[in-house]
Amino acid sequence: MASFDSSGTCSARASARASVVLPVAAAMSTLNSTLQYQGRVISVTVDEVILPNGRQAALEVVHHPGGAAIVALNDLQQVCLLRQYRYVAGGWIWELPAGKLDAAEAPETTARRELTEEAGVVATDWVSLGSLLSSPGVFAEVIHLYLAQGLSSARSALEDNEVLEVHWLSFRQACDMALSGELRDAKTTIGVLRAAHRLGLSLTQG
Repeated sequence: MASFDSSGTCSARASARASVVLPVAAAMSTLNSTLQYQGRVISVTVDEVILPNGRQAALEVVHHPGGAAIVALNDLQQVCLLRQYRYVAGGWIWELPAGKLDAAEAPETTARRELTEEAGVVATDWVSLGSLLSSPGVFAEVIHLYLAQGLSSARSALEDNEVLEVHWLSFRQACDMALSGELRDAKTTIGVLRAAHRLGLSLTQG
């Protein structure tokens, strides 16, 4: 059982958790980087690096411009979740409205655009929920998370390759889906739970 108090802090066995102190090490340095693939969205390089422990390694890196995802909460305390078809995921999954950053674009600008294009709403109140690394072992993508409130209707504009349904679920239900594992998309799970923390929602899953 994981329980969250009104501040959103996980309280189960928290007092018994020991702090971890990492050793101080030299910064990693890059010797060279060789482009292996250049696609429409991503590029792949093999980077020869000196690790903080002094060892040399060849690392495969997938470069991505990054993205932004939005926890959009209306006056009925409902959150927008997209039921979206993802070929790589093998079918339909639940996701927050989200999209990739255009060149030299501020993350909040991306978030505002994607919320309108995908969910068909605009928001007056925006709060950053921080960022996340989607898969830091190989993927350089950084996703920026936002809580958006003060919603009103706007005209959506889906791209041809976007196959999705727009749903508004109670925020409590979305939190339960995140805790149970029904939400499988990482940015969506993290975004929903960070928003719950920000809003001081007490959550308990048994």
